[in-house]
Amino acid sequence: MKKNIYFAIASLVVFSTAAISCSDDFVDRPVQYSIDSENYFNSKGDYEAALIGAYDLLHSTFINVLMGEIASDNTFAGGNGPNDVPGYQSVDDMIHTKNNVQIKQLWDWMFAGVQRANYILEFKDKINFEGKNQIIGQARFLRAYYHFELVKWFGGIPMNGDKRFAPGDEKSIPRSSVSEVYATIEADLIYASQNLSVVASEKGRATSGAALALLGKAYLYQEKFTEAASTFELLINTGNYRLVQTADLTVDQIGQGLTPFGSIFEADGENGPESVFEVQYTDVEGGNYGQLQFVEGNVAVGFAGPNGYVGPFFADGNNFNLPTPKIVSAFENGDTRKEVTILDMISWIAANPGTSYNKQNEDTGYFNRKYIPRKRSPLAGADVKLTSPNNYRAIRYADVLLMAAEANIRKSAVNVAKAQNYLNIVRDRAFGDATHRIGVSTQVIWDERRVELAGEGFRFFDLVRTGKAAQEIDGFVAGKNELFPIPAEEIQFSGGNWAQNPNY
Repeated sequence: MKKNIYFAIASLVVFSTAAISCSDDFVDRPVQYSIDSENYFNSKGDYEAALIGAYDLLHSTFINVLMGEIASDNTFAGGNGPNDVPGYQSVDDMIHTKNNVQIKQLWDWMFAGVQRANYILEFKDKINFEGKNQIIGQARFLRAYYHFELVKWFGGIPMNGDKRFAPGDEKSIPRSSVSEVYATIEADLIYASQNLSVVASEKGRATSGAALALLGKAYLYQEKFTEAASTFELLINTGNYRLVQTADLTVDQIGQGLTPFGSIFEADGENGPESVFEVQYTDVEGGNYGQLQFVEGNVAVGFAGPNGYVGPFFADGNNFNLPTPKIVSAFENGDTRKEVTILDMISWIAANPGTSYNKQNEDTGYFNRKYIPRKRSPLAGADVKLTSPNNYRAIRYADVLLMAAEANIRKSAVNVAKAQNYLNIVRDRAFGDATHRIGVSTQVIWDERRVELAGEGFRFFDLVRTGKAAQEIDGFVAGKNELFPIPAEEIQFSGGNWAQNPNY
């Protein structure tokens, strides 16, 4: 599958000496020149190439999604055995330490994204050209996206304004406070929402709607409920997004038995009317397990597939991210989201004789159906588990509606009518009728978020921000596990400049 835009590592603008090389859907040329990065930005094309490099690190957010689910009560780590990827296993058990390899990867990759966005912003005033605000708006959206991931996982982080970090900065630049990080996120997203296009020039690029959605989410995480509600209202009132409904399905989709909710997570459902922001993946390049941040496929999909699978529709995977019986039982009778979210392998095998898979570590008989591999032609010479083209639906309109419902019920001037309306718009689609509408409360909204968004990487952070993590997640220690540890190497390199998060 060829995406309209995917972000190839070859287009990375290296931060010391910039070797410019692009291989993607809208640029395809060999290396042209190599110059000092300080003398780089001399044309619009230079800014566009650097922007592709900033988008590229979105690929590595597969680890955020995978580990965000494993950290929650939604899934077990799984894997081929109890020692398969120890970093995931320890996060699952809430015994992770500052020496966790996967936590270090998440830190490194998100900061690499910040660094690439800041490269553009450091030189934003070097030249002027038509469409410059669009490029700067996208760079600021991306920096906000990476900063938001970092503040969710680690709390306060070091920031360097619109400049790249240079060697030695770790010893002099302190960790900013959480409120300072969020202030930067807010400023970036306000600018992006005011300067980006309503419709992306190419699928995968940030829009004003994506900026508003992420801004509202940032407000919500800070419990700025009035600001969140008004921001979500701006987005909702544009009329640019809607939930996928039966009328949107093709004849083929209906023939496959897909529900509107189910269609979202198939190939034909990518970048649909419900998509506010999607991370674009492709299967046109391979990769290896030693350099997962460079892989152009959605690694989380291959990791979550049933090991040794033989049968129709789905494909083999690495057995991670296994749904718990607890999430399976969270769905109400008649909720069409359950069969889309949970692949019940026992039922699937019964309905498809000859199907089999290898039961491995922490097997529950359930798999995360939204994001497990589908059958397709493998890329020649590549590990099919690393080349899934399944996009990650990073911000869906249903998520926006449920966040708007929460903001309206929790703000000082409570608006019950709006909260209930937004909640029940989501439920109407889930049940395919209007007879399952319910009254609204904060807990009802949180319960709805769980089943609507299961498998999408949000559950752990929803539990933390609502103060429910300790009672729902086995092994969770209040006052410690709300944040993840700063990697030991970073503390060491800072020479004591950066304090470790509490109790690690």
